[in-house]
Amino acid sequence: MKIRVGVIFGGESVEHEVSIISAIQAMHKIDEEKYEVIPIYITKDREWYTGDMLKEIDVYQDFNLIKKYSDNVVLYYKNGSYVLQRKTGLVKSVVKEIDIAFPIVHGTNVEDGVLQGYLQTIGIPFVGSNVYASVAGQDKTIMKDIWHEHDLPMTKYVWFYDVDYRESKDEVMKKISKLKYPLIVKPATTGSSVGITVCEDEESLLAGIDDAIQYDSKIIVEEVVQNLKEVNIAVMGNYESQKVSEIEEVLSKNKFLTYEDKYVGDGKGKLKGAKANAFKSSSKGMASANRKLPAELDKNMREEIERIAIEAFKALGSSGNSRIDFLIDDKANKVYINEINSIPGSLAFYLWDAKGVNFTQVLEDMINIGIKDYKKRMSKTHSFETNILQGFAAHGGVKGMKGMKGKLN
Repeated sequence: MKIRVGVIFGGESVEHEVSIISAIQAMHKIDEEKYEVIPIYITKDREWYTGDMLKEIDVYQDFNLIKKYSDNVVLYYKNGSYVLQRKTGLVKSVVKEIDIAFPIVHGTNVEDGVLQGYLQTIGIPFVGSNVYASVAGQDKTIMKDIWHEHDLPMTKYVWFYDVDYRESKDEVMKKISKLKYPLIVKPATTGSSVGITVCEDEESLLAGIDDAIQYDSKIIVEEVVQNLKEVNIAVMGNYESQKVSEIEEVLSKNKFLTYEDKYVGDGKGKLKGAKANAFKSSSKGMASANRKLPAELDKNMREEIERIAIEAFKALGSSGNSRIDFLIDDKANKVYINEINSIPGSLAFYLWDAKGVNFTQVLEDMINIGIKDYKKRMSKTHSFETNILQGFAAHGGVKGMKGMKGKLN
């Protein structure tokens, strides 16, 4: 009997369209001899839909087709199974049952632990990092603070809340003044290249902060690496065991990897109409970015990147398949870890393919790790049989609370 895999994608995120691309790539590569693939699409207004038509990218050009020909559903636990049940119609019947969820989502509200928290609450096995690792992987300030405690090499950084900047701007600027220009300003938790600015002076810094605040309440400012070479590597596994992919060098005409570099391929499209660009110009998702694969690195640098990547992955408690991005000062021959992508665009299949592991095997490995993580999670004690409520009732329940008020205080 085939394992029923519910591939969840979309969501209320600035990387909504990129998630669709990544998921469709994966759904067409999952081994159909072993798995039944069930698409679960989350719209930007948080409605869930399922139906075989959602496996085809052309459908997303017209949302009315999705509403008309696919089922609007809710995922929940029912009578020992995890089901997708219709929300509308006279008969709100079960459309599908699934055995394991496979989130292929990017960005805020989906990759950041929000979706993982729901899946863990209803108890369904799922692929990828748990809530804690997903939160840390999405929030650059938490991520970097954890890595700092593990002595991993990073550029100097300062972070603050938007309210701090509005109410105590001088204090925030004083902290930032300890950093050296050029600086890069980023929204801390969006997980995208949107809202990022490279700043050469205070005037551009102030403009960059104003821009970043439009996207996030948490802002991070970092020193820019000079003589930059940007390289990426994927790590597969969990806290118990890990393996690494090939290393790529990402090529960009810009000072950082932009949204267009990542997803529009040749950069001819404009970010205006990102949805159209995503479908017309980047059917390969992150795989369409310009790159040198494998990266030209000496043996020592290659081994250092592999070692740091595994340490960073374990430090966050990551699971599944994550891409970790590094910045190299090519002149000083010094490497800095930049960030982790808990669910990378295109699932970084091209990094594994370069090491002889095809996309179908990558997906198989991810599903198997998800099953192992679920079994490990279920082997732990999460609750106790207690008589606390009986004791509460013995004191008169809610009415008895009045008499106990003094004792509790």
